[in-house]
Amino acid sequence: MLARIRRLSPVVPVFAAVFVSISSASAAGEDLAQTPALDAANRLDFRQVIQSAKTGVFPAVVYIKCVREDNTSGEKKGQEVSGSGVLITPEGQILTNWHVIDKAQSVRCLMSDGRHYDAKVLGSDKDTDLAVIQLDRGQETDSLPFASLGDSDALREGDFVMAMGAPWGLNRSVSIGIVSCTNRYLEEISEYSLWIQTDAAINPGNSGGPLVNTQGEIVGINARGMSFGADGMGFAIPSSTIRILVEQIRRDGKVNWSWTGLQLQPLRDFNKDTYFEGDEGVIVAETDPESPARRAGFEARDRITAINGTPITAETAEALPAVRRYIGLLPKETPATFTVIRAGETRELQLTPREKGKVEGEELACKRWDLTFKAINQFDNKDLYFYRKQGVFVHATRYPGNAANAGLRSNDIIVRIDGEEITSLDQAKAVHERCLAKVDEKPRVVFTIMRGGLTRQIVVDATRDFERE
Repeated sequence: MLARIRRLSPVVPVFAAVFVSISSASAAGEDLAQTPALDAANRLDFRQVIQSAKTGVFPAVVYIKCVREDNTSGEKKGQEVSGSGVLITPEGQILTNWHVIDKAQSVRCLMSDGRHYDAKVLGSDKDTDLAVIQLDRGQETDSLPFASLGDSDALREGDFVMAMGAPWGLNRSVSIGIVSCTNRYLEEISEYSLWIQTDAAINPGNSGGPLVNTQGEIVGINARGMSFGADGMGFAIPSSTIRILVEQIRRDGKVNWSWTGLQLQPLRDFNKDTYFEGDEGVIVAETDPESPARRAGFEARDRITAINGTPITAETAEALPAVRRYIGLLPKETPATFTVIRAGETRELQLTPREKGKVEGEELACKRWDLTFKAINQFDNKDLYFYRKQGVFVHATRYPGNAANAGLRSNDIIVRIDGEEITSLDQAKAVHERCLAKVDEKPRVVFTIMRGGLTRQIVVDATRDFERE
């Protein structure tokens, strides 16, 4: 089931919407009217609570439209997508999702009062799916309506929340529901943060919009939903995570994560039926090849109980993101002391984290070859990185196109092109430009590729120009 949980894709305006008219019965209201009156001093009007909370945040909700670069079809295209955001400063800073503004070439924002502005991306973080953008307001100096971050740690299951945004590109929408789970752990997508699960309607286009509590505060940023088959399951990034990272995103344009290469698992794992001795610490599952952790001497089944004297524990999977975040925010190039229990003996290991760097490679579109390349990244393409630590691979092939006709496939690692070793996108770009300049006299180019660890030769014939046909 977890495999169906996905990021809410920014809305591409190519869809057919079906609207169903639902008329509400008045019987429920009549029954409530007949209920004996409660003590007025102890009674809250739920409608007033919701309206007050909505009024405090709804004017700060922003409809975002982006034109982004798209290379997933094997050629460079501009694609218009839409999502949501929320103003968090009176000067026009907007909190949204990384995946809303990823690869954006232009960003436009529509305010609740009808005003619209261009915006620039101040910073983003793919790992936590957060981004901050800034409105270009020219000479305007008036304060914009904005919302404040609340305390997501204070949420309890059953608390009412509202999801605001632009579902399916329909700007200014609000839905109401309850918190289904305050600390949902999602395998493989909970590296640094847990999720707030809610049954408030969260659909594509709601991405980046606020999840709001009954005090009119942002307690989450809507980010994920179920791809099919499960109404009432949406997921938001908690404000507790946002509060830790947003200032760094504003200041540095990114989150400067440290990398250790430690792969961790909890002391108790019901789903995997795995249990370790002890009530404190976190277990080392493995260490990445050539990582600081492996060089420091960490071994599988080591139990880390403290870092620089600070105790850490992950008894269950729900505690792992906080531990990973603590390690990820350790100072880079500064030795850290890890207290480890191995085979019943306590020892200390010195580990020096290094900068994690980019978690996704750059991309390059190649005309006439009808394909796009992407740089191999150890965090985004671990299976390819195993075979080649530095280089490029086929991101996508255009169909119909010359690369696809030749038999090139996505994830083919490029070893050589036209006899030249390829270890970077710059080299691939230079070879492509050289071959393109003489394509009429020499249209056939030999690619040496690696597929599944095996090397083979593929000849791409660029005689046909599919873009003009």
